[in-house]
Amino acid sequence: MMKIRTIEKILQSKMTTEGAGVLLRRAFGFDELGLLDPFLLLDYFGSDNPDEYTAGFPWHPHRGIETITYMVEGVVEHADSIGNKGVISSGGIQWMSAGSGIIHQEMPRPYRGTMRGFQLWVNIPSSDKMKAPRYQEFSADKIPVADAGSNIKVKVIAGDFCEISGPVSDPFIDPFYFDVSVPINSGFRTMVKPGHTVFAFVFEGEAAFDEAKSTVVKSGQLVKLSDGDTIDVSTQDNSVRFLLVAGKPLNEPVAWRGPVVMNTQEELLTAFREFREGTFVK
Repeated sequence: MMKIRTIEKILQSKMTTEGAGVLLRRAFGFDELGLLDPFLLLDYFGSDNPDEYTAGFPWHPHRGIETITYMVEGVVEHADSIGNKGVISSGGIQWMSAGSGIIHQEMPRPYRGTMRGFQLWVNIPSSDKMKAPRYQEFSADKIPVADAGSNIKVKVIAGDFCEISGPVSDPFIDPFYFDVSVPINSGFRTMVKPGHTVFAFVFEGEAAFDEAKSTVVKSGQLVKLSDGDTIDVSTQDNSVRFLLVAGKPLNEPVAWRGPVVMNTQEELLTAFREFREGTFVK
C-alpha cells in the first residue's frame, strides 16, 4: 500500500548577499543544519539588474561537499584549481565534488532578461570527503526532459524518472534532482525511496504538496515532506514550477565553517591551516 508524503515543514526563503555582493534568496542554510540531511544549503539567485549579480563569487575554497549550480536562465563562467574552465548557459548544470579540496570561482555574465539560477550544497560521507575533486558540466541539450502526461514536464538532472536517467554520474548520496512544471488544474505523482529526505522549492506559481490539498506552497517557499514512498502535487488556478530534490541522509556529525564542511572541529582547523599554508589542494 502506498504511503503518500505529507507536509512536515515550510520554509520561507530570505534575502541575503553572498560572494562579492550577489543578491539572492536563501531557502535554507546553516541555521537549518540537520533539517534536510544530506543537503546543507540552497540559494536562489534571480535578477534583471546585472549590478545585483555580476560581482559574482570570486576565488574561494571548498572541501567536504558537492556544489551543484543550475542555471535556469543566464550565463556563468567557471574556473577551478584543477584546470577546469567552462560556461554554464541557460538550462545547464555544473556538479562539482570538492572532495579533499578545490579552489574555484563562478562569475555571472550580464544577461538580457532575468538571470535565474540555483546553487545546492550536498554533504559528502565522511569516508569520501578526502577523495580527489571531480567536476561534471552538462548543457541544456544533454539533460533529458520527461513528458509525465497532461503537459507535465520533468527535467531529469540527476537520478531516474520513468526509466529516464539524468546525466550526472557517481554522486555520493544517491540523489535525484528534478525541475518539474505542472500546468493549472493538474496533478502529479511520483515514487520516491522511503527513508530519503525529500524537499521541493517553488520558484514559479503555487501548488499543494499533499493529498489533503489543504496547504498551498507559494513561490519562494520550500517544503520538506514527511517519510513515505509517494509524492502528490496538485494545482488549481495557478501553474507551478519547482525543484524536487531527494537524497539518502548521512546521519553523521557535521562541522561547518564557511565553505568547508567536515565531521570534526579538528578537521576544520586542518583545512583552514592548509589553506593558509598553500597545501589545501592535494
